[in-house]
Amino acid sequence: MKIPVLFIVTSLILTFSLQGETVKDREGAVRADAKKMEGTDRWLYNDLETAFAEAEKSGKPIMVVLRCVPCLACMGIDTELLMESGTLSSLMDEFVRVRVINANSLDLSLFQFDYDLSFSVIFLNADKTIYGRFGSWEHQKDSQNRATSGLRQAMERSLALHRNLERYQESLEGKKGDPMPYRTPVDMPQLGDRYEKELDWSGQVVKSCVHCHQIGDAIRLSYRDEGKVLPIEWIAPYPAPETIGLTFKEDPVMEIDRVEAGSPAAEAGLQSGDQIQFLEGQPLISVADVSWVLHHASSTGSLDVQFSRGGATSEATISLPAGWREKSDLSRRVGTWPMRAMAFGGMKLQDLDDDQRRRLNLSLDALALEVPHLGQYNKHGAAKRQGFQKGDIIVEIDGSSQRMTESALLARHLLTRKPGEKVPTVVLRNGKRVELKMPIQ
Repeated sequence: MKIPVLFIVTSLILTFSLQGETVKDREGAVRADAKKMEGTDRWLYNDLETAFAEAEKSGKPIMVVLRCVPCLACMGIDTELLMESGTLSSLMDEFVRVRVINANSLDLSLFQFDYDLSFSVIFLNADKTIYGRFGSWEHQKDSQNRATSGLRQAMERSLALHRNLERYQESLEGKKGDPMPYRTPVDMPQLGDRYEKELDWSGQVVKSCVHCHQIGDAIRLSYRDEGKVLPIEWIAPYPAPETIGLTFKEDPVMEIDRVEAGSPAAEAGLQSGDQIQFLEGQPLISVADVSWVLHHASSTGSLDVQFSRGGATSEATISLPAGWREKSDLSRRVGTWPMRAMAFGGMKLQDLDDDQRRRLNLSLDALALEVPHLGQYNKHGAAKRQGFQKGDIIVEIDGSSQRMTESALLARHLLTRKPGEKVPTVVLRNGKRVELKMPIQ
């Protein structure tokens, strides 16, 4: 029996990156997952068309789980989700459930989410109204994390929106995706020449899969292919709430745990214990919904917040200062690897901590980016071909020695530099200053 499936892979090549670590037998893992799904009536396996028909007939909302099966990240919560007698089992009965495991023929106008995650959930109505998104970087960092509190609350909030759809319909408009120039990933020129809409179950199924992160990679590459700089929303996609100074509790999910002093959130007057109800007019079901709003926020502007404090509803405005997105930590994102080739010629950079700087007699305020990894081949070997070496410490770039993180430098180069440029760079190597040219691609 041929089973049509989708297979999202966050990273299969860069296995030294935590979210890219995979099981040893990736091919076997995918086939085993398909075989397991054959024996259950709790899930539709990639059959989105049937899911919408069932939702229309039953009146239930749809729960679409997008999962990278071979990826070790998020394995714990995925295991918990699939347990038929698990803590989420009875709640899941309220949904039409679909398990999607690859990205080849996803409708890009509908399925817009953080493509660097290996486990994401989208809740929606039969008419394709989106109630919200769930995706956890905490689970991404800890493969054994089986905590389901955040997902449970996202499910409960989605059900509440579904039951009161007429009331919330207008406020859910902001959760619709942006228009996309291509209908599916395989319609994108960067992917269509290598992949088909269906997986090759008679051959090597893993190699026939469009990895989820490749959607973001293809979008960025389309700009570079035209010799353009990248827009900041695709350099630092789906910013974490911490970028504007907010950290949320796991339970209750939208209650603020901490507000960073001096941050945009603090300047707006938000406090620990406040419960965010609406952001930019959108009801929130999870922290991923906050990242969705931030992804679509302007580079400078403001965000309207409605929150509850002490039982009373209040409103605030978060002002976004210039450069707020550049505070995003991009180091753990699998989509950062191809951007490193674009911005640094294939180097991974790491800001030396204060103790390391003191041992090397380097200023705490000065640029000091070590090269812990140096690419070897193709575009990832460009820096090596320019003379950079593993262990080099970059202390000056284009005449500037101001301290910055790898993420900040990556954003600066991709926002301002075009392919073909070479940036004057000074590295510290064995105690000596060496002048090089950093390649931009």
